[in-house]
Amino acid sequence: MWAYVLGVVLVAIGILISVCVHEAGHMLTAKMFGMKVTKYFVGFNPKLWSFHRGETEYGIGMLPFGGYCKISGMTPEEEEEMPENEKHRSFIRQPVWKRTIVLVTGSLTHFLIAFVLLWITVGVYGITVQQAPDKAPALVKSVATCVVVQNEVDSSGALRPCKAGDPASPAAAAGLKGGDRILSVNNVATPTYAAFQQALRSAPTTGPVPITYERAGKTVSSKVTLISAQRTPPGAKAGAPAQPTPTIGLYGNLDKTEYYGPIGSAGKAAQITGMVFTGTFAALGTIPQKVPNLIASLTGAHRDMNGPVSVVGVSRLGGEALESQGQQGLPLILSILASLNIFIGIFNLVPLLPMDGGHVVVAWFQRIRSWWANRRGRPDPGAVDYARLMPLTYAVVLVLLVFGVLTIAADIVNPIQIFQ
Repeated sequence: MWAYVLGVVLVAIGILISVCVHEAGHMLTAKMFGMKVTKYFVGFNPKLWSFHRGETEYGIGMLPFGGYCKISGMTPEEEEEMPENEKHRSFIRQPVWKRTIVLVTGSLTHFLIAFVLLWITVGVYGITVQQAPDKAPALVKSVATCVVVQNEVDSSGALRPCKAGDPASPAAAAGLKGGDRILSVNNVATPTYAAFQQALRSAPTTGPVPITYERAGKTVSSKVTLISAQRTPPGAKAGAPAQPTPTIGLYGNLDKTEYYGPIGSAGKAAQITGMVFTGTFAALGTIPQKVPNLIASLTGAHRDMNGPVSVVGVSRLGGEALESQGQQGLPLILSILASLNIFIGIFNLVPLLPMDGGHVVVAWFQRIRSWWANRRGRPDPGAVDYARLMPLTYAVVLVLLVFGVLTIAADIVNPIQIFQ
């Protein structure tokens, strides 16, 4: 229980820090360009504590749901409230390239955070890769409770879960457990997982078959009665027909952990960051088509493992990782936070208000409009009237609010579970 709570808290703190660093990116670049920043807060009102340094008030709010910084003169209306001698420092009077940098720096901090988290993960915990069966030892990853006789698979290609009527797993009956190394089957040595597969497929299903395995340095011998099940041959192409195959009811472990030095892990972290970046772009485009499943999950329908997850769901996954995996769950928590930062960074650049990407579009539209007016010898139309954009902004906020509430509800009622 305490491990679960700790995992949830670690993810929540990681998210809060990420958001605060995002706002710090806006603040630091605005100050660097001479703009006036009046506030930087961690958390929202009511205010708990604050202090002034120079012209900026730094503080902590009671509601720990993020952070914010206040840059003076973001709109013409806000600029009107500034003293006349400070209006040259307002946000809207700065060159468009400076405003763009200030606006996108928030997202850039998320990408940097993701890279650092992945760098730490790869450097400390390494990367798990899958070996070829003829290169991997015959290790047991987990033991099934049954044998699915027909080759019935789910949408991910994995065998369906056990149900009433399925025969019990011979591996479980023989006492095999995850971490065991199988030494021989039917008196045939199994130095590799491929050799184990071949020995198993050559064994009879008509009577007990001797099996020898190693656990914690000790050799254990047992006998199993294999079950004939429909399986595709190892290495067969997708869609190949299944064949009657002697089956024991276990999953092999082909995983191998590779470790890298500081430079090598940085390169791998950059590579993974790019892969997650690309995958997140693709996932964003599929969100609308995943909404029906999200709604259906509220009434008990199967939750899409690749569907959208709220902050509540992400925090729950962190808790489950630490509860079920112990310290081995820490790299998963770091990876979750890295992926979340990349998602937030990309989503924040969507060219719609109130996201930073929307403000960037407005700034460049204003610049192009002024340039075009100048080319045609007409007066500068001035700053964009944000009041006219408010209906669209409110519509976007409403959609995000509804989607957020829907996702949070699904994460409470029917959460995604990666640890069964």
